Amino acid sequence: MRKFYICFSISTTVSSELSWSHYLELIKIDEEPKRNFYLKETINSRWSVRELQRQKNSLLYERLILSKDKEKVVELAEKGQVLKTGKDLVKDPFVLEFLDIKENTKYLESDLEKNILEHLKEFLLELGKGFMFVGSQVRITMEEDHFYSDLVFYNRLLRCFVIIDLKIGKITHQDIGQMQMYVNYYDRNIKTNDENKTVGILLSTEKNETVVKYTLPENNDSIFSSEYKLHLPTEQELIEAVEEEKKILELEEKCLN
Repeated sequence: MRKFYICFSISTTVSSELSWSHYLELIKIDEEPKRNFYLKETINSRWSVRELQRQKNSLLYERLILSKDKEKVVELAEKGQVLKTGKDLVKDPFVLEFLDIKENTKYLESDLEKNILEHLKEFLLELGKGFMFVGSQVRITMEEDHFYSDLVFYNRLLRCFVIIDLKIGKITHQDIGQMQMYVNYYDRNIKTNDENKTVGILLSTEKNETVVKYTLPENNDSIFSSEYKLHLPTEQELIEAVEEEKKILELEEKCLN
């Protein structure tokens, strides 16, 4: 009770939408901005106590904060996750520990897709707010050729389709080209005039930032590459991954100059 009073000493910061069990989880978070974020997200996304625990354990706040500028970080603490553009839908990495696939296990992309469909509720939770499932292996027919996108969702908050292709290994320019075709097809044939541009996410075990950067136009705002992890990363692992990515980008800039 003392800890609860310290964290929520002003009555207006306490919401009747949350249970005492929710607050027992929230008061375990010492940093106020981080605690405020999880408070807002729990209310906005109507997380159960178990879902709140899972999001904390998967370091959702840290994963979002590492990809945002300082102004966005403040917004994150004050409002929770705000979806304004397609990029806001992308976490890096996505954490899929609920699939219970061991790190060194050999598996196919079809196995990964099947496992995601068996854990669709958990996958939707990891994707974030506003997602609705459309289908898997959704067929696109062009003249006599058939193509199949792995997973298709719709985000009601951004009012756009979201296509996800699952890859094992490093992303190639062929993968990016295929996703560009899917996105173009949906934009020109599926979405309505009052809906926003389709978002494509290439979800892989290993990103290839250089190939993504030079395959797509500089003003790209619809196709994104992100990694997925089959285990819960530590905060230090996330920081090291981001720092390594920054070094690669800085090195590329030096080579160009």
